[in-house]
Amino acid sequence: MKAVAMHAFGGPEVLVVTDRPRPKPDRGELLIRTVAAGVNPVDWKIREGSLSKVSHGFPLIPGWDVAGVVDELGEGCQRFRKGDRVFAYARKPHIQWGTYAEYVAVPERHVALMPPSLLFEEAAAIPCAALTAQQALARAGLSAGAVLLVLNGSGGVGHFALQLAKIAGARSIATAGARNQEFVMSQGAEDAIDHTRDDLASAVTARFPDGVDVVLDAIGGAPLAAALALVKPGGVIVSVVDTLDPEAATARGVRFERISSAPSGEQLAVFAAHAGRKLLRPHVQTIFPLASAARAQEECRAGHVRGKLVLAL
Repeated sequence: MKAVAMHAFGGPEVLVVTDRPRPKPDRGELLIRTVAAGVNPVDWKIREGSLSKVSHGFPLIPGWDVAGVVDELGEGCQRFRKGDRVFAYARKPHIQWGTYAEYVAVPERHVALMPPSLLFEEAAAIPCAALTAQQALARAGLSAGAVLLVLNGSGGVGHFALQLAKIAGARSIATAGARNQEFVMSQGAEDAIDHTRDDLASAVTARFPDGVDVVLDAIGGAPLAAALALVKPGGVIVSVVDTLDPEAATARGVRFERISSAPSGEQLAVFAAHAGRKLLRPHVQTIFPLASAARAQEECRAGHVRGKLVLAL
């Protein structure tokens, strides 16, 4: 099968199109013929070796998002049939056999039927980012009527967080660059903050004088530190990219958590239902061919991506 693989950590030049043996599904796994694969920041971080302490092997095929067609069922699989259109978060404890390939084996419990209303390229944009957003909001206990601040509302995690907050009945405000102000409003935010120009504290308190209940941080650094002063006592900050001084958070009566997402076919099925009701829609900025995976990763690495980037096979 055709795949993009790397034989060492490094820059974009280590990603090469190669032929690899087609995988065989183990017991409890489905073999999916990949039609589209999502591109996430974790992909270039793996390429550069940031996760080198996690179990891994070479040649290493990146990619954790997949949308495609069930090609083969491993022993014990009963929920799907050959030919089903599915999508999955293909993250595994051992990093080596990812989704930048014509075929990928995925545990059946991590797979869901694809939303019929979406293209493969759209479905492939959902798993990692939407699961990260949903699990972060769940960890924070976001509920109807609560106020959410999303730092980087125009990115993959951020734009899903805004949509999911709206589904939950929460109110939200988000930061984004100048060109993405209208975009974050279209995703469900009540107001948008231009992080290149506006003062975060002034912008948030102008809309919500009492502060916010939850912060979902998808950018880290100074905005995360500044957001602490905007959270009501008893509120929660959840970051998917950075850490916060726990003593500073405790002093304000705020709970801070850093999370990473976990695969869940059950939650993907909920997203599919939301998509069917037109409540959840991924925004795909650019679709690249598989051979341009390095270019896609570098665009992702540079930031400023609106929604998601996807590889089409």
